[in-house]
Amino acid sequence: MSVNTSPSNPPAAELDAVDSALFTTLLARAPFGVAYLDGGLRFRRANLTLLAMLSGSGGAGTGGNNAVVGRRLAEVLDAGAANALEAPLLTALHDGRALPEVEVPVRATAGERRARTWACSCLPVHGPDGAPAGAALIAVDVTEHRAAEEILARRAERYRSLVETTSPIVWVMTADGAVGGDAPQWRALTGQTPQEYAADGWLAAVHGDDRPRVEAAWRESVRTRTALDADCRVRIRSGGVRRFEVRAVPIWQAGEVVEWVGANTDVTARREAEEMRGRLTEQLSAAALRTSRLQQATSMLAEALTVAQVVHVITEVGQSAVGADRCAVALLDDDKLWLRLVAPESGPAGGASGGAAALTARQAGPGDIAVGDQTVISVAVREARPFLADSPASLRLQLGRDERETPDSAERAWVGLPLLAAGAPIGALRFSFTRPREITEEERVFLEALAGQCALAAERALLFEREHKAAEDLQRSLLPSELPQPAALRLAARYNPVTRHVQVGGDWYDTFALPDDRMAIVVGDVMGKGVLAAAIMGRVRNALRALALTDPRPAAVLSGLDRMFSATEDFEQFTTLAYLVLDPATGRGMYSSAGHPPPLLLPASGRPRLSDIPPGTPLGWPSHRQQAPVSLHRGDTAVLYSDGLVENRRRGVDTGLDELVAAAAELAPEEAADPERLVDHLVLRMLSGYEQSDDVTILAVHAPAHGG
Repeated sequence: MSVNTSPSNPPAAELDAVDSALFTTLLARAPFGVAYLDGGLRFRRANLTLLAMLSGSGGAGTGGNNAVVGRRLAEVLDAGAANALEAPLLTALHDGRALPEVEVPVRATAGERRARTWACSCLPVHGPDGAPAGAALIAVDVTEHRAAEEILARRAERYRSLVETTSPIVWVMTADGAVGGDAPQWRALTGQTPQEYAADGWLAAVHGDDRPRVEAAWRESVRTRTALDADCRVRIRSGGVRRFEVRAVPIWQAGEVVEWVGANTDVTARREAEEMRGRLTEQLSAAALRTSRLQQATSMLAEALTVAQVVHVITEVGQSAVGADRCAVALLDDDKLWLRLVAPESGPAGGASGGAAALTARQAGPGDIAVGDQTVISVAVREARPFLADSPASLRLQLGRDERETPDSAERAWVGLPLLAAGAPIGALRFSFTRPREITEEERVFLEALAGQCALAAERALLFEREHKAAEDLQRSLLPSELPQPAALRLAARYNPVTRHVQVGGDWYDTFALPDDRMAIVVGDVMGKGVLAAAIMGRVRNALRALALTDPRPAAVLSGLDRMFSATEDFEQFTTLAYLVLDPATGRGMYSSAGHPPPLLLPASGRPRLSDIPPGTPLGWPSHRQQAPVSLHRGDTAVLYSDGLVENRRRGVDTGLDELVAAAAELAPEEAADPERLVDHLVLRMLSGYEQSDDVTILAVHAPAHGG
């Protein structure tokens, strides 16, 4: 028995049926367009997909297969697409071979914004005899596919541009931290050869000062398998240095680190911008501080009356605004030959002591500086311009070999500024620093403005001191040049004019001998300041002397002054005085007061107290003058004074009188028995802690325990 294992051949009729069914399926359901064109390139058959594609492209695809049958290629497609397909179709038709796939742009319909793209294949079709019968066209619409590819390409280009813009340079290392591949972009930046990069990788280009730190951090990241974040300087091909941020992360696979990927980002511009912003912020803050300090200095200098107070303000401002360690102000003498350094006062509320009136000609002291010397201050004055030396070498270079300025071992930089008044120098301002210091342009402008304010204040202070001294000299010329000292009495007096004013005051005291050897003792106070007060004081003083020589009794003298006062002075003028007539031999006498504070009595035995004699009324007021007997026993002391001693803006009269008695009680008996020490103690204690607002006059009369 035999079995036929050869494949059976289906009948021809069955194959024709299969081919027909296959062709029908392709025409109806194929996802790509299929068409058959004859030798004249006329459509003979087209499947539904191609007809739909022709309809979507604006071609003659509507109306089914009959819409294209018998029509030429150019009649179905737009001219551009027809021309693009004609050549490959003719090749397939005549040469019997298929060309590579071509992409054909197909005109867009009215509702589309872009043309369609077909990927077309042209295949030869042979007849039963093997002769070319036509060509098959297979078309696939790849418009969306190409659009997606373009989007991906744009994204890739965008990423590439972003990478190039932000300058991150990517490198790869092995899991154990060794070089894992080349980094041409990094080498192009740093100038490393492939061999150099293969040895140490990106670390080889790190600046020597930063490499130990960065390499240690990298090794620790590899060991702990944690991300690396570092900042370092990198040497580049040109020889310069750039700042980079280094970020590296491990790549994990199946729970193991397989490699490291890092990115080095150039942050030089950002760091420079941050540093610039920081410097600008510091400069703006410093400028704001200097402006504030200059405004404060202007305000403080407006209140400074003496040159020493001006120096105090300038020293404080210079130290706080520009960090000066030392400050000095020097003023020219009248002949413009010498400069005198002025010491600052302890505070702007100080008195005129320590002030610096102008030097007289050729009376320079050991601390004075000749204008012709080679010093910071002298050069600034001679040349009427700022002198700047930011180091000892610069100082020596500018002052020359014969410099008088011997740099202090602690001083390393100097600034000299002329003090100009009406364009002419009146002195100079000197700052020094204990470290080399370059003065910026902004600081120079500030210091010149400060010097201008200092010059105005110093000029005003000089004028004040001259006028104050002249007023004080005039005031003192109206007082006794010296007190008489009878054998049985000891006298001491003090006159303290208020330092805030330059006008003559109205306080005075006087002592003189009467024809019968008794002593007339008086302390007076005319309200107000200036020429009027001085004139009234002079008239009252002279009238009192004349009246006392005629009739020395206190009541008679005060009554005579009342008549004179009413005849010559305004009713509103307020003048008080205390008048004592005392016999030095016996200590007995008479006392009368015209509205004056009560005398302070310090008995030889007992506590100090105020006299209870009625004070009476000021001169010129209607009053019947009274006088009271007084006795100054051996060892006793009586003190007459003006209200400036006990009264000021913060202390009333009653409180001041109580404090005066308490101050006198502080003295030991031997101190109270010394009029000089007594008046000094009372003035010091009563003015301590208070701003003096009025002239102070005090006169003490002491009867020694063992008189002559």
